[in-house]
Amino acid sequence: MISDQSLSSEAISKNNRTITLFLCGDVMTGRGIDQALPYPGNPQIHEPYMISAKDYLTLAEEANGPIPKPVDFGYIWGDALEELRLAAPDVRIINLETAVATSPEFWVGKGVHYRMQPRNIPCLLAAKIDCCDLANNHVLDWGYTGLMMTLSTLADANLKAAGAGRNLSEAEAPAVIDVAGKGRVLVFAFGDESSGIPGLWGARRDRAGVNLLPDLSDNTLRRIAKRILALKQKGDCVVASIHWGGNWGYEILREQRQFAHRLIDHARVDVVHGHSSHHPKGIELYRGKPILYGCGDFLNDYEGIAGYEEFRGDLALMYFVTLDLATGKLHSLIMTPMQIKRFRLNYAQPDDVHWLQQILDRESRPLGVKIERVDERRLALSVG
Repeated sequence: MISDQSLSSEAISKNNRTITLFLCGDVMTGRGIDQALPYPGNPQIHEPYMISAKDYLTLAEEANGPIPKPVDFGYIWGDALEELRLAAPDVRIINLETAVATSPEFWVGKGVHYRMQPRNIPCLLAAKIDCCDLANNHVLDWGYTGLMMTLSTLADANLKAAGAGRNLSEAEAPAVIDVAGKGRVLVFAFGDESSGIPGLWGARRDRAGVNLLPDLSDNTLRRIAKRILALKQKGDCVVASIHWGGNWGYEILREQRQFAHRLIDHARVDVVHGHSSHHPKGIELYRGKPILYGCGDFLNDYEGIAGYEEFRGDLALMYFVTLDLATGKLHSLIMTPMQIKRFRLNYAQPDDVHWLQQILDRESRPLGVKIERVDERRLALSVG
């Protein structure tokens, strides 16, 4: 019913009865990746074991071979660009997990700080990204000045942002994306302290910051629902993008699942887009609406860093979510596994595609759906 046996999302997305979203997890184009891009920023970092972002570039090259630096802006997306061309999604949404700044100010006491030189912003434009979720645990790594630079750099590049702002009103406001002939996509972005976001990062009426959830309670849900329902119009598609949970492990907490269900029941959310985990987690279909509990990392500079190999953090996943515009329900969910190697996204090998399918199926069956192979490169959600 839900499984489509090809990636002819191009035909689907051009159908005015459906809308296709590209979603992925954390896109971290800072630190080592920034050093490989055309305009590397100041490499100084303030970590317990590293003092230069160049060291992460060296680690990656020692692990997988030379990187042809400086790489062009499209290099990091690799084979994902071809997959995006084939799928032709109407809207492209990422969790941008780095500051885009030159600020020397950094968040003291935090062990990891990501930043990308603003002149490297064309690397996001190379993939025609529409919206960046900023409600995560790295957007303020380089302080409030860094956040201001991030917001202004994205705005100057005509990239929409959600989940952070110069005050609470801006942080809570959705990104609104108009899709010609189909309507609007509203992206509301939220961060939860369980993902490592410092409590002090929460935006206030008179202070910049992220749209930080105080908890996952009914009271919090009611406030969110009131805001969403006041803005959602007939025909709108609403995405709730949430940075929550730890980096490793497949467990989905009961309160997270309940919160996702209530977003659909009471706030009329159409897609729950979860991220923070370094690997993909289980998927649920609730009342016909997809819940992606953890989309995993999509781009990072972690090559050569040992630990947690059993989770295969080098494997990334592209999610192509196609919704029926009349009902808001899922029409199809196609997923394309990628492998991060030499700071580039490459089609995953058949054995890795099979491994990821087995893991996702194992984790998703208790949630009521199956994950099947479509072909050598792609997976699909199916029910029944």
